[in-house]
Order: sequence, then C-alpha cells, then structure tokens
Amino acid sequence: MAQPLAERMRPHKLDDYIGQKHLVGPGAIIRRMIESGNISSFILWGPPGVGKTTLAQIISHELEVPFFTLSAINSGVKEVREVIERAKSQHFFNSRRPILFIDEIHRFSKSQQDSLLNAVESGIVTLVGATTENPSFEVIRPLLSRCQIYTLKPLEESDLKQLLYSTIEKDFELSKRKIEIKEEEALFRYAGGDARKLLNIIDLIASAIPEGDILITDKLVVDSLQQNPAEYDKNGEMHYDIISAFIKSIRGSDPNAAIYWLARMVEGGEDPKFIARRLVISAAEDIGLANPNALLLANACFDSLQKIGWPEGRIILAQTTIYLASSPKSNSAYLAIDDALALVRQTGNLPVPLHLRNAPTKLMKDMSYGKNYKYPHNYPNNFVSQQYMPDAIQDVKIWTPQGNPAESKLDEYLKKIK
Repeated sequence: MAQPLAERMRPHKLDDYIGQKHLVGPGAIIRRMIESGNISSFILWGPPGVGKTTLAQIISHELEVPFFTLSAINSGVKEVREVIERAKSQHFFNSRRPILFIDEIHRFSKSQQDSLLNAVESGIVTLVGATTENPSFEVIRPLLSRCQIYTLKPLEESDLKQLLYSTIEKDFELSKRKIEIKEEEALFRYAGGDARKLLNIIDLIASAIPEGDILITDKLVVDSLQQNPAEYDKNGEMHYDIISAFIKSIRGSDPNAAIYWLARMVEGGEDPKFIARRLVISAAEDIGLANPNALLLANACFDSLQKIGWPEGRIILAQTTIYLASSPKSNSAYLAIDDALALVRQTGNLPVPLHLRNAPTKLMKDMSYGKNYKYPHNYPNNFVSQQYMPDAIQDVKIWTPQGNPAESKLDEYLKKIK
C-alpha cells in the first residue's frame, strides 16, 4: 500500500522544514539549540498539521541521537518505564541524551507523567512533548517547570504555497504527472493553516484522477471534498472543524445546532474536559456581561464534570451548551481587554498618578504618594469623581457597553452616579 503523501513529504532536515520561522528561522531558539548541540526538554504546543512531530524527528536526525517515541493514546506507565530503560542502555558517558518524544502528551495521566519526572531530572532523556492543548491545563506542574513551552502557529498562506509547489515538483509519484494549479483559494481555505490537510487534499484529488493531467481549480477541490469527506478527514482533522462549528453555533444563538455538534463530539469520543474548557471560554468571550451567570454555570460545569465523570457528564455538558446558546450575547469585555492591551503597547509604561500610589513608608508619603486620594466609601452613593487613568490618557474610554439589558443597566448606573 502506497504511503500517504503527507508521510512521503515529511522533511528530514531543518533547511527543508516549512513554517515556524519564529522557532527555526535564522537565530531563532530551536535552531540555536540544534546548532549548539545542546537540547533542553521542551513541549511543542500548536494545532494539528503544523510540524510538531516532524520538528522533533528533525532534531533527532540533525543531532544523530537515539529517538524514542510514545503515543499517549496507547501507552501506559509500563510502556513509559520500558522506553526509559531502553534509553538508559543507549546513554553513554559524554554522549548526547536520547530524545523521548511523546505525542499528545496532554492525554497522559498524572501517574504516567510522574513516571517521566526522574528520567528528565536525572538527564536520562531529553523530553520533547507535542500537544494541541494548553500545557498549563494538562501537564503536571513539576514536569512543566522542567520544560520550555514553544508555541507553533498555523502555517501562513506563503508557507502553504511553498509546500504545495514543492510537493508537486519533488514527490516521487506526483512529479511523474503534469499538475497545473489554476486556482489556489479553495486549497488554502480548506487547509486552514494545516500542512497535513493540504497534502491530504492533493492526495485525494490525485487518487480520484489516477491517470492523465490534473488541472486544480477551486471547483475541483470543493467537489472532491464533498464526495469524500471521510477520506479527507482520515487523520482526524475534523476534530477542530467540529469544535469550531460548536462554538459558532453557541455564538449564533442556535441551541439545536450547538447540541448537535456536542453530540458529534461525544459520539466521536472527544475528551469531555476539552469541551468543558471551550464552554468556559465561550461564556466569557461571547456571552460576557450580557449574562454574567453564564460564566458561573460554565465553570460549575467544568467542576461537576470532574466529580461526576462519564457517561452522566454528557448531561452536564448538554445543559450548559443549551443555556449558553440561548443566552443574550456580548463581546464587550473581549473587545475591551484587546483595546486596552493595544493601548498599553502603544503608550508604554505610563506612570501611575501620585494619588493612586501605595505609600507604605514615610519617604513615599513625603514624596506625596497617596496624597489627596479620595476614599469613595466616604461619599454619597459610595462614589466620588477623581482621576484613575494615567495623565496622558485620562480621557480615553475603553469599555463600550452593548445594547443588551444587563449592560444597559450597568451603563445607566455609571451615568447616574457620575
């Protein structure tokens, strides 16, 4: 059976690796580590198809060190210990440490992660983990403290274009045929920054047209994917498309669609904690101040899920999903923090007004720290007008309430006391 195109095109040298210039470009951190020959343990965090596994393999190849790999899906503590013992037998005095690559490290249990600690601490192996989930949530703190976290980004369109034309030119099978790219938009849109998706689409089209020339158009791409959706998703990338549809259905106030996509994830064996975390984020990002109880319910959902477990946990997820989808929506808090961050980056570290500064020492009091501060509770309605922003931006308004009853009420209260 022919190897999938994505495997055939997996690079083995750093100079052939596409994307992630912030990590492997000239002078970047991982390139410097490879060039120095001194690799420390780290975790690669990013979406599927952006080169996490490939980068780990390239490091091993470039440094010519033993490379051991484990998948968190089908490895237990026993397998971890067996691999560590094999690594010990290949780690000689003054030799470089073997690399232990763990794919989907976020799926490792606490006991599995604990079993890695001593090997990492004592230098038996250099740990390289790959995860699509935030390591802060899923990796135990002792292990996290011994690893750097490097974030990989979806491939940019220029990266995908480079990969596309390189594949057509260099792949052993495709280079035998005349393939012309007339239109690229659908290819890159469906790939969504995922190299494996892009190569799967090309593989699918080439399989559907086994002989003769191939003219790739947007219509051909769309038609091929509609006819063979399961084939297109043979590596499970639909996981991210479904969670996207789930969140967008909640944001769009469609409880029927939201519960449908939830069922798709439940039936597909999705990690319930993954779903619960997305509900917490949605409650803050999309519902926000229009219904502050949404965040409380989403957080309670996350806690309850860990206490109740499965399969009853599906009911908790369903209740929260329907509630969030049926709630009024506001992204004013989301916009406010982004605008505030942009303002901070633009204006820099503006000084805190003297009357707002803390004055724990006599010297600070003598310098007028805290002087003339008005304590709001000493005034009618627990409010007194005074400056709280830095001088240079004292009149800037960041939060803009949206036209829902809850935020209108907050806005009316602020106008009333002022």
